[in-house]
Amino acid sequence: MKIAQVAPLFESVPPKFYGGTERVVHYLTEELIKYHHDITLFASGDSKTSARLISNVPEALRLQPYCEDYVAHHIVQLQEVIERADEFDIIHFHTDYLHFPFSQNLPAPHLTTLHGRLDIPDLQYVYNKFPDQPVVSISNDHRRPLPHANFIGTVYHGLPANLYRLMKGGDYLAFLGRVSPEKGLDKAIDIAKSAGIKLKIAAKIDKVDSVYFEQHIEQLLNHPLIEFIGEINEEQKNDFLGNALAFLFPINWNEPFGMVLIEAMACGTPVIAFQRGSVPEIIENGKNGCIVNSAQEAVKALKKIDTLSRHGVRQAFEERFTAERMARGYLKIYKQLINKKEAEANLRKLKNIKEKSKAHTATKRISKVSG
Repeated sequence: MKIAQVAPLFESVPPKFYGGTERVVHYLTEELIKYHHDITLFASGDSKTSARLISNVPEALRLQPYCEDYVAHHIVQLQEVIERADEFDIIHFHTDYLHFPFSQNLPAPHLTTLHGRLDIPDLQYVYNKFPDQPVVSISNDHRRPLPHANFIGTVYHGLPANLYRLMKGGDYLAFLGRVSPEKGLDKAIDIAKSAGIKLKIAAKIDKVDSVYFEQHIEQLLNHPLIEFIGEINEEQKNDFLGNALAFLFPINWNEPFGMVLIEAMACGTPVIAFQRGSVPEIIENGKNGCIVNSAQEAVKALKKIDTLSRHGVRQAFEERFTAERMARGYLKIYKQLINKKEAEANLRKLKNIKEKSKAHTATKRISKVSG
């Protein structure tokens, strides 16, 4: 199967640091290649991939301080996809809705995995205008704000089974992600202080969140139990997560998926997460972590965290959240879309044959009458 993967240009594939969407595209691409599919990746020029790479920018846009208009580069990328569309059996977009006006008329079947939040009111206008665009959610809860969108499946994110290894854990709590209001770092700090357990924070501070960090988080870090490490790379994650007693996920929003949840699980580290968004679909109480509704409940859960088997946490990851399972899920959808496209083409051919036959019959009748 000839498959195009179209990634955002903000980060490389895979990203050098933080970047969930680009990481998923990388894992999916490499897994599909293992299945001997012919993959073309549209991504930034500094991407590292086994696929054929097509890029219109030399490096990830986040690394280019001179880049003022991100959309301009994505428009050029989409034009590259359009010009090559007849080379593929299917085109898989990861660029949100930006391509919708273009992809409606593509010769190849296509789909879009929606990676971001869908509870933004402006999105209603987009999906009212493009109700037939085939989209994939990354959790069932992810769909809730847009029930009228054309969801053709849900595929959970997955990680390579050998990316992280099972570890014994340690005596600290871990927080990994972005410093932003929705991620609940302030709650994680409260939980650690109340439990009397050290918290290590590996977090990225985006420019848009710098004011929030300075006004609400920075002063909370001045405590003997709190250690702020900053942004870490992929190679550092296994030790950071695997040596933790537990991973804290006290989110303040409906997280569409939460890659860090399955990263912690892959290390055997149990998760304590607030009951929001996709959390109940990923975390099973008493098996790979605990679902709570407040900081107080999280502190109580920590008192019995040792009763959870780290081998059981790792097993839950292997059963549901590997890259292999993710690839199989997408391949099933690819085949459905290709078969649908072929069936529609056959119906059009049949319709044309019938219309030509009717026209020919009518012509013969006219000829007989005339004669």
